Amino acid sequence: MEGCHLHVCNNNRRHTTMAGRRILKAVLVDLSGTLHVEDTAIPGAQEALKRLRSAKVVVRFVTNTTKECRKSLLKRLTGLGFEIGEDEIFTSLTAARNLVEQRNVRPMLLVDDRALPDFEGIAAHSPNAVLIGLAPEHFNYQTLNEAFRLALDGAPIFAIHKARYYKKKDGMALGPGPFVAALEYATDTKAIVVGKPEKTFFLEALRSTGCLPEETVMIGDDCRDDIGGAQDVGMLGILVKTGKYRPGDEDKIQPGPYRTCDGFPQAVDHILSDLL
Repeated sequence: MEGCHLHVCNNNRRHTTMAGRRILKAVLVDLSGTLHVEDTAIPGAQEALKRLRSAKVVVRFVTNTTKECRKSLLKRLTGLGFEIGEDEIFTSLTAARNLVEQRNVRPMLLVDDRALPDFEGIAAHSPNAVLIGLAPEHFNYQTLNEAFRLALDGAPIFAIHKARYYKKKDGMALGPGPFVAALEYATDTKAIVVGKPEKTFFLEALRSTGCLPEETVMIGDDCRDDIGGAQDVGMLGILVKTGKYRPGDEDKIQPGPYRTCDGFPQAVDHILSDLL
């Protein structure tokens, strides 16, 4: 398949054998870096998504984005020409809200203002927990020090995810991971991570599909969080060379990706020709 290749590692034979026995029923697709970068779609991604849907597999969109609420994200995607329903999007913000409600805590919401609608109705007065996502406008000494003092006094730290970096139009940018790590280091504690690559995130995203991990393929640009996390729960992982991908990323996880493709359209080509 032009534009795709199997990752050369000792586990390729296992991946290929597994793929041959599988019946593919669902595809999970990352958003930022896989379908789009900010307000620019990956070339050919819209048509590729239509071709994928024509195969009658269940499609869900899973994202670690913490920069905007789900409604805002949907508006961005439909504006780029993607035909996506709001109920098909599962975000780490959704998972974080679920955890806050389960733990019955009042979080200090260290998130971008555009993400706040997803936490409407959550009590945040007199916080007794810290919830941290990607919040560039709030990552200053005063705010981080407030979070540090809460955690030092015993407040749990909930990390929406710990991505090291992500892709913007003007280049790579720090993700929330380094700031979570700073709080962990300063307080000698470990954050509870909610989003990818956590197993519970992938399983919760699959719950509404009625499909099993071994019936599912994950497509994403983050080798650790997208591909490593998905393969850890039994999915096949297709890494795309767009977004945050950098040469050599394939070697950052073991086993390596089931397949590496130039982009989302080539990943869809492989699924349609080899997995269905």
